[in-house]
Amino acid sequence: MIGRDITSTKTGPLLSALFLFVLVVLAVLAGCGQDKTVWKLTGPTMGTAYHITLVDVPEGVERAELQTAIDAELDAVNQEMSTYIPDSELMRFNRASVGEPVDVSAHLAEVIERSLEIYRNSSGAFDVTVGPLVNLWGFGPDLEPEVIPDAAQIRALREQIGSDALRIDGQQLSRSRPVEIDLSAIAKGHGVDRVADLLVQRGIANFLVEIGGELRTGGVNPSGKTWRIGIERPSAGQVVQQPIQVSDRGVATSGDYRNYYERDGKRYAHIIDPRTGAPVEHRLASVTVIAGTCAEADGYATALNVMGAEAALQLAEELQLAVFLLVKTDSGFEERASSAFQPYLESQGR
Repeated sequence: MIGRDITSTKTGPLLSALFLFVLVVLAVLAGCGQDKTVWKLTGPTMGTAYHITLVDVPEGVERAELQTAIDAELDAVNQEMSTYIPDSELMRFNRASVGEPVDVSAHLAEVIERSLEIYRNSSGAFDVTVGPLVNLWGFGPDLEPEVIPDAAQIRALREQIGSDALRIDGQQLSRSRPVEIDLSAIAKGHGVDRVADLLVQRGIANFLVEIGGELRTGGVNPSGKTWRIGIERPSAGQVVQQPIQVSDRGVATSGDYRNYYERDGKRYAHIIDPRTGAPVEHRLASVTVIAGTCAEADGYATALNVMGAEAALQLAEELQLAVFLLVKTDSGFEERASSAFQPYLESQGR
């Protein structure tokens, strides 16, 4: 069901249905020459909407047919990976018997493999089975709890999760414990990649595809230059903290400032650390990742946001990830960036 599928309207039932800051496209049409063909396509998907900008669309590509194909591709992603469609591939697996291998599509197998890789690299900070803990703390489809969960409740649910229980063998997925998978942390990024791949297959080289703040760019913008993207400041309103220029890459941002509640003067953010079973308490406000695919950027943005600034930068350096952090201070926000992100800052003259 489009509109309540991979991510709910409350920001979703999984840890990385984290609020994904809007990555504002700066001056998309500025300086656009009259000989440029620019298409804007939009539509509902995954509890949010997609926005696509196409530049110099080749002759022979029909706008209506292209949008129909895009909608069909995103419907296919939902049918494979949604937890809101009872007969999706993912939900059929979640209902299967423990230990029973389940045949899945190549796309779902690919996303599970990527998820397990990020789980291992992040020492469990990224975990697609963390849903029960997210729900316990009131950041899933249910309202926030009247009473803050106690240690016994957390301990009991921690025993029920863990991506180490998952095994993917070719296109067969199985589990050794009754864990359930929710791919909200990575499915939107995968959906962006699927649309980008479809455009490339149609001969469209210049594009920007965005779903719920996750995006991927190709070629040049309407001005014939590298796409210029703004990372939003974690504050009221859409204020650009840092512009970057990026093409032929995926970009994702994860942050904690819009989805939280307070009890007895303490703030509980929706970012749940699977390793502790509780909301994180560090001062990292947002993480932006640039990677070869949007799915990779999406997953790592979530993992690094769970880990906190110091551990996030250490992992970014180890894996040579392009990562930009905004860390809360008493007077505002401090910017930190990995070595691989520095060229994007230098392109802005910093």
